[in-house]
Amino acid sequence: MPKQPAIPGLRDAMKKKVTRREQFLTEMDAVVPWGRLLGLIAPHYPKAGPKGGRPPMPLETMLRVHFLQNWYALSDPMAEETLYDSEAMRRFAGIELGDDRIPDETTILNFRHLLERHGLAEAIFAEVNAHLTDKGITLRSGTLVDATIIDAPSSTKNKARARDPEMSSTKKGNDWYFGMKAHVGVDADSGTVHSLDTSTARLHDSQVWDDLLHGEETSVWADKAYVSAGREAAFEGPGKVWGVMRKAPKGGQLHPDDKRINRIIAMVRAKVEHPFRVIKRQFGYVKTRYRGLTKNRAQLFTLFALGNLFLVRRRLMA
Repeated sequence: MPKQPAIPGLRDAMKKKVTRREQFLTEMDAVVPWGRLLGLIAPHYPKAGPKGGRPPMPLETMLRVHFLQNWYALSDPMAEETLYDSEAMRRFAGIELGDDRIPDETTILNFRHLLERHGLAEAIFAEVNAHLTDKGITLRSGTLVDATIIDAPSSTKNKARARDPEMSSTKKGNDWYFGMKAHVGVDADSGTVHSLDTSTARLHDSQVWDDLLHGEETSVWADKAYVSAGREAAFEGPGKVWGVMRKAPKGGQLHPDDKRINRIIAMVRAKVEHPFRVIKRQFGYVKTRYRGLTKNRAQLFTLFALGNLFLVRRRLMA
């Protein structure tokens, strides 16, 4: 015979262990600049529903659900189902089961489309970075430049019976990849991403450079893909450091001094991998979710904005 279910609130109060999900959501709730982001979206959000229809969901609820989607790699239908399943997620979204409406998958989809339509994902990224600058976390003295490949489904077993035409193939080492690239400029002090651009996978990393620098750097750090005598000459100046890894001449060997320099540069550059680790391992973003560059670009701006907050959450909470 099944047991009589406990009252949800009482059951939650009697819990003796705080789960990792609850701890994560508590920390992120504390560091997201909700007021600034809600003020950014509010002018574009509907004030009332269609005549005779239901009123729109509260804006803050929808933004919180949108962030949950990105943190846990949830599709629109899965985001709706997870809100029914998870008390921790409902609490984070400000939803009380039985008292409040849970947004359905169409409502969640429409909110994401609203952000895409008005370019608000990029605005959220910029607003989060402005918040970190106001807190004195990003110093903008040096920039680490790098790119990462985001895999896309290569199967043709879909409605269009074709691979995404906006994605492309590229070879890295001995392996081939199909998808897109995220190009980042990372603050050398905090490890947060201050600049982001996207492209198809076949575009060479060095083709996206100027857009990743903010122009106030005293040092730049990058791997061999960004070697350029012209860029190096343009960057030269008093107190400036060109930290691009040395490349061996064609058919020759790297000089021992250059090898030592490369080891030093690699130690500094290691921090550029942290944002990639966060979105791919912490947030589970290992493959594009949508077709086309535009939708995936918008998601990447949201992911890196949230990734920045995650990377410096301890400093923000302190």
